[in-house]
Amino acid sequence: MEFSKDTPYDQCLSPAFVLDLNRLQKNLNLIKEVQELASIDIIMALKAFANWHLFPIIKDYVSGATASSLNEAKLINEYMGVKAHAYFVAYHPKEFKEVLACSSHITFNSISQYNRFKTEIEEHPHPISVGLRVNPEYSVVETDLYNPASPASRLGMVAANIIEWPEGIEGLHFHTLCESSSYDLEKTLQAVEEKFGQFLPQIKWVNMGGGHLMTKNDYSVKHLIETITNFKEKHQVEVILEPGAAFVWQTGELVSEVLDIHQSGVVQTLILDVSFTAHMPDTLEMPYRPTVLGQVPIEKAAFRYRLGGLSCLSGDYLEEYGFNQEIQIGDRIVFADMIHYTTVKSNMFNGVAHPSLLQWDGSQFQLLRSYNYEDYKKRMG
Repeated sequence: MEFSKDTPYDQCLSPAFVLDLNRLQKNLNLIKEVQELASIDIIMALKAFANWHLFPIIKDYVSGATASSLNEAKLINEYMGVKAHAYFVAYHPKEFKEVLACSSHITFNSISQYNRFKTEIEEHPHPISVGLRVNPEYSVVETDLYNPASPASRLGMVAANIIEWPEGIEGLHFHTLCESSSYDLEKTLQAVEEKFGQFLPQIKWVNMGGGHLMTKNDYSVKHLIETITNFKEKHQVEVILEPGAAFVWQTGELVSEVLDIHQSGVVQTLILDVSFTAHMPDTLEMPYRPTVLGQVPIEKAAFRYRLGGLSCLSGDYLEEYGFNQEIQIGDRIVFADMIHYTTVKSNMFNGVAHPSLLQWDGSQFQLLRSYNYEDYKKRMG
């Protein structure tokens, strides 16, 4: 499902991110089922979705959440009521005591970082489970920007640089997937065993990172459970997964309005009240082409329009989409699947109005957050 058939997009605020609670509930049910059948811990990665208004719902379906910054860790503490699983690319000495207070697990990106903070961990009044991120140097991710497992990656330790497993580290963490399948995980685990198998007898838990898109329609949940179960039994370890996008996959849209139609030669551009660079940056960075409500194949379209953002960046647009009906000023253009990553990566570049946050329960919209001039101004002090 890409669009909720009964959602009256023309009746809600624009611009706005609209999350469908019923679709979220469906994803949560599946994730909880995987957690229980596989006897693992599934924690939510805030880097993909950090709308704390929904945390009171989500927390009942997971074993916690993972943070990549102190701010994320504090948000987990405050709105999920649990300690965070922390993994930072690097920990700042000025923040580390606060990170310790917010976390149950702390994973280091390098052995040197662990050695720097080892004493503080040992002196902390409450036990902290410590992990080390490794790089198996294998990934199916083809876009370099999203591939964490290249040989020269700054994320995790390669096997050649680990002479012996550090005393005091009981967890091994890797993250190589991005909206990937269970079969991609299976191949990754083979690489992990090949590179780091000698250390697995010293390990208590393995965190298999995120990128497990288990809520996608064609994802094999059965194979995921089998793969994880086999790995657990073979190595006698606990397993943690930390998906992000899977929680809110296909759960909501970005609603925009046509403000103008700009003609340049034969190209007609719909000028929208949103920005691709500010509100949908992955469409330019990845890049990927989002589905739009009412679009038809361009070769069969009666009307073609380029979609233009509201910022002054020259490249703030997507190439032509096809429609069977002529678009008018004031019409709504609705982008599918715009909740994961998009909401956390959006910004206020150019002072362009930031989309409101709404939720839809099947009968009415609820405004969670709107943004104004004061929000823009306070970013600078």
